[in-house]
Amino acid sequence: MESYAVLRMPQTINYGRHAFERVGEEAAERGQKALIITDKVMQELGYVSEGRDYLTKAGVESIIYTGVDSEPTDTYVAEALEMFRHHRCDIVISIGGGSCIDTAKAVAVLAKNGGYIGDYMGGKNTAQFAPAPHIAIPTTAGTGSEATDVTIITNISNDVKMMIKQPAFMPDAAIVDPLLTLSSPKHVTAATGIDALSHAIEAYISRKAHPMTDMIALSAMRLIVTTIETAYDTGENLDARESMSLGSMQAGIAFSNSSVCLVHGMSRPIGALFHVPHGYSNAMLLPVILEYSKEYSIERLADLGRIFAKEEENLTDEDAAQLAVDSVKKLCLKLNIPNLCGWGIDKQEFESVISKMASDALASGSPANNPRIPEQAEIEELYKDCFEYDFSSKSKVG
Repeated sequence: MESYAVLRMPQTINYGRHAFERVGEEAAERGQKALIITDKVMQELGYVSEGRDYLTKAGVESIIYTGVDSEPTDTYVAEALEMFRHHRCDIVISIGGGSCIDTAKAVAVLAKNGGYIGDYMGGKNTAQFAPAPHIAIPTTAGTGSEATDVTIITNISNDVKMMIKQPAFMPDAAIVDPLLTLSSPKHVTAATGIDALSHAIEAYISRKAHPMTDMIALSAMRLIVTTIETAYDTGENLDARESMSLGSMQAGIAFSNSSVCLVHGMSRPIGALFHVPHGYSNAMLLPVILEYSKEYSIERLADLGRIFAKEEENLTDEDAAQLAVDSVKKLCLKLNIPNLCGWGIDKQEFESVISKMASDALASGSPANNPRIPEQAEIEELYKDCFEYDFSSKSKVG
């Protein structure tokens, strides 16, 4: 690790069953009028009206922006920001998955600092003023965005997912209530669960990992590995949902304070160009990238392998690392994760943009945190390997 490390997380984390009921009190401590950034699904499920009731009881007014209906874009940010200003709100509350939370992060920063969200990419602009208070309430166990200082917003003019990381994007408070994840259908549980696992793994194998993130990432991996299949098979199992919610949040804290690596670097261009949800694109890439990186991270992946096979006491590090890769592949099979071809992406169209995707992945900076740092040509080959990847195959990527 470097000579020193920093650990950042929300000022307040409300975690556990019925934590959602705290939103009124948390909001009242920070403002008087809230913009709730959410989507139509959350509104139909009743979570938005429930949240507004808690706010009203605490004396906080609220209005709703429900325009988020896909991966977050700069258009959503601009629309929600206009509502925030027009209605003279002073606090942002996000209810939903990572798309809602990431949109809200951007609005909170721009509300006090101005400009276009893309201006903050790559450290070109740094927020000079404290953002509007933001309370993040996840309804999936996946992105961990409620506990990170990262937002990912797609620039619709050039199909680039802008990864923006600054302390100002950290929510003031997170409310993590596993009861809100009970509504997640199986395919969402699978995709977001593998997303959370990829956060924990990449945080642990990252070149920027440090002892604090190691501790949190290991805990996240244990929680997710031991409960994800139960949450998928038996969605009403609240114990499993609770463990997944905790693991997802811990994974978010871990990667926000170390970094993500090659999986995320390659995942973002797929999402931007082919509109594959972030959790799925991570899951499609994870086994291939672990195979590619294994020889450069034997000891760390061995720790993951031993989590998958607690009963195996005499594994060498090499065998345990290989077990980790194989176990992730089996997990993707179990959760019915498709490859890129199975998702329905046209092969010719995909191959025509591989060079751009590889360039965009490198430009994000995430691949440089990987144990094995790839060059442009290697990333292009990895994209090709991923397109029709067989999760049941024996390891072959070298």
